[in-house]
Amino acid sequence: MDTFFLSHGSPALSIDDTIPARDFFKSWLPARVAGGDQAAPRAILVVSAHWETAAPAVSVVAGRNGTIHDFYGFPEAMYQLKYPAPGAPELARRTKALLEQAGFGPVAEDHGRGLDHGAWVPLVLMYPAADIPVCQLSVQTERDAAHHYGVGLTLAPLREEGVLVLGSGSATHNLRRRGVLGAPPPEWAAEFDAWLEDALLGGRREDVTRYEETAPHARTAHPRPEHLYPLHVALGAAGDGARAELIHRSWTASLSYASYRFTTTKK
Repeated sequence: MDTFFLSHGSPALSIDDTIPARDFFKSWLPARVAGGDQAAPRAILVVSAHWETAAPAVSVVAGRNGTIHDFYGFPEAMYQLKYPAPGAPELARRTKALLEQAGFGPVAEDHGRGLDHGAWVPLVLMYPAADIPVCQLSVQTERDAAHHYGVGLTLAPLREEGVLVLGSGSATHNLRRRGVLGAPPPEWAAEFDAWLEDALLGGRREDVTRYEETAPHARTAHPRPEHLYPLHVALGAAGDGARAELIHRSWTASLSYASYRFTTTKK
């Protein structure tokens, strides 16, 4: 399995056909975008920007996942949406074991947490049948990007076990400076987004993990790091030397939906 970073943008992606990225998520096919002739994943591990904990935690759900509507002020229809994918307790405990063996523990188990919108909003479009087991891994906003890249490296064996590792965040995320719908993205967002593409496709891993120092407008594009840290996990999970590919780019005001595929370099 290749690994992916997906910019999920607004929760309205789940129902709003005017959001350009919606067609990208709905057209998701393993044969086209998820690694050539790869079969459907055995299970999905989502690293979502919307689950923050002080230390790593995994969701261990034995039955069907609940659906968390962790947003406010949206159309009522969005609060009726459900994504009852099976939980993936074996994957959760495998993830926990890998992380603890590598020194990232203790890893907490959350047995009651459903899927937040960073997980279910893209998945309801990508895998609408909700028949693939899913679990989540949290991010640690008090830690740095290098920590999250290391978490990803530790989880690289999951790719060989039929697990699809998805980082779900946003290439740019400043809700206080959303910009004007229908207008070109503001300069700070466009420049950060272009830098991120150039750094990823150029293999400049150290620059990406030190983005706050190396990227233009880093603190404006990401006042908080939680929407970019899933990218670092997905990048690490593809292994050192992985090749990056931009698989989608569109905009809604200042929100970039730039999404990337990371392919392991064959040795």
